[in-house]
This record gives sequence, C-alpha cells and structure tokens, in this order.
Amino acid sequence: MNVLFAGGNGYYPEFNGGVQSSTHHLVEQLRAHGHEAAVLAALFGDGVFGFKARAKMKLLRQPAAIDNFPGYPVVRAWFPWEAVGFAVERVKPQVAVVQCHKSVPIGKALQSYNVPLVVYLRNVEFHELAGDLRDLPSAHYIANSQFTAQAYKNKFGIDATVIPPTIDPGLYQTPTTGEYVTLINPYNEKGFELAVRIAERCSDIPFLIVESWKLDADHRAQIEQTIAPFKNIRLESRTSDMKTVYGRTRILLAPSKWEEAWGRVASEAHCSGIPVVGSRRGGLPEAIGDGGVVLDYDAPLEEWVEAIRRLWSDEREYERLSRAAKKFSERPQLNPQSQFATFLDVLDRASSKKTRQAA
Repeated sequence: MNVLFAGGNGYYPEFNGGVQSSTHHLVEQLRAHGHEAAVLAALFGDGVFGFKARAKMKLLRQPAAIDNFPGYPVVRAWFPWEAVGFAVERVKPQVAVVQCHKSVPIGKALQSYNVPLVVYLRNVEFHELAGDLRDLPSAHYIANSQFTAQAYKNKFGIDATVIPPTIDPGLYQTPTTGEYVTLINPYNEKGFELAVRIAERCSDIPFLIVESWKLDADHRAQIEQTIAPFKNIRLESRTSDMKTVYGRTRILLAPSKWEEAWGRVASEAHCSGIPVVGSRRGGLPEAIGDGGVVLDYDAPLEEWVEAIRRLWSDEREYERLSRAAKKFSERPQLNPQSQFATFLDVLDRASSKKTRQAA
C-alpha cells in the first residue's frame, strides 16, 4: 500500500510536535511492513533548509518541493491544498490520511483525484478544519481519544475508530535521575502560567521547562522574563531526543488549560514510570489514567502544590504511582503492534471502498 499523510501543519525539520511524532512513527511502521509512505506538509521557508526548498520551487517552477529529510519523501508547499495534484502525481498514493490544519480543503482536493480518504482527528479545534467534514462523504475517520471521537460525533454526526497516539517506547523509555518536575511546551494554553505559580510555592523543588513548539524570539524573551525571579526554574530549548528530558524527570507536570485531545507527553513519560500531575481537560485524563494525579485546572493552587510535594517527598507514594504509570503504558490500547493493526484495517477499508465503487 502507498500512503500519503497530508495536512496544513509543518513537518520535520521545520516543525516538531505530537502530530509530527505520531506521523513519523506511523510512517516508520508502514515502511517496516513493506508499505510506502510520504508526507504533504506546509513549507515555512525559514533558514537554510527553507531557502533550499524555496530555491528548488522557483528554479523548477513547481508548486511544491520534495525532500527526503526524515528518510522518506516529504512534499512541502506554501499552501498544501493547492499542491495536492503535484503530490498525487509524484507519490501516487492509494490512500491518504488527512489530519489537522486545512483537513477539509485538502480532503476535497484529494477527493477530486479519487484518492480514498482517512481523516485522523487529533484535536477539537474545529476551526482548523477550514470547512465541514460532511463535505467529505467518502471519508473514514480515526480519533486519538474517546473524548475526541465524541466531540466530532456531537458536532458532525460522524463515527470514528479510536486509536491513541502511536508511541515507540524505545524512543522514550529511560532510567531517570529524578532531578526535576518537568513541563513540556511553555505556552499558556499548556498551563505555563499555572506551572510558574506552582513553582513559586515550591521554591525548594527544581522545575524544568522544555520548549516543544518552536518559540519565536519575543515569546522566548517573555518566558525568560517571567521565570527570571525564580532560581528553581530552568528553561531549555527543544530536543529531538526526549530521553534527555525524561532521563532527568521525576514528575511530569501537565496543567493544560486547553482541551487536550489526548496528552502525548503523559504517555511518553509513563514509558519510564514517570507519574503525571495534570488537569482534567479534554482527553488528558484518558492519557494520565492510573499513572498520575488528575486535578481540575481551576482547583485551588494549594491542591496542585500538595500533589507535587507529595510525589516529590513521599517515596512510598511515588513508587506506587511510578509502577502504576509503567503498567498503564503497557496496556493493550497503547500496544504499537495492536494500534498499527487497527490503523491498517481502517486504511484497508477506505481503499477497498474505492475498489468496490469502481467495480
């Protein structure tokens, strides 16, 4: 099978996040099983990498540029929905997995080329779809949590197969020195403001804040200014090797203000038996499960502080939740082979539907 993952987000090396990590893992699994896969993504055009892509598009007079940076073809365009024809011609997909930004216009363009569609619902930001999913009548759907599936069922009346974000435990499982309480992705919607308030009340506990979505210069300066008065808060730039982060983490803090569709960092941390203290928002409680503590985002600050302090200082409680986190990471729902089998089944059903219609 030849699969095209398509969306309006950026992709490695220009952009990195949970969607990109999950997509990359699916591509690697497909290739390991003898299938072919490629990605259609937005071009940002920054830096040396972006300059080369822009130059290639200009010199060849193409609507997109193709590279093999992650080890497989990536088609990049300023407006991916306008480059669908180019991608279809070059990649010749038998099925496309459309996800996140601009899913509807990209899906409609793929439909016009008779490419079977699977729409992977990864968040509940309906405006990012840039249209109505009911305009994609032939599509099959995957959702990354029960929360996400229900939200789309309520909004569009569609049914989705639930497959949590695919995670390769080998990329995250590591012994940890337990030096920090760690927050990943310092945006206010991810709970940055609340994390700082918690750290202020826990001045004897070291906190590590790690960039995930790339911070622009102004945003980074603002964060640095906010944490400057606190000697127990350290900011680090993003990394492609998350073992270097989890290898120093005792507790993962995920006080998201946003309605998370899942909460990938919780599942990553669980691989190393790291408990998570997170908010009751969206699908995040599904991701944390038995492997941590879930609190209302608006709960009194004292409750957040008490949860962190208890896990930091109560070794017996920490060991209990650490074992629970590791066990939770090994549940069948997160088994990569089982997830991939379900994913492949949805792709098969989508592509066979086109075959039946053609017959």
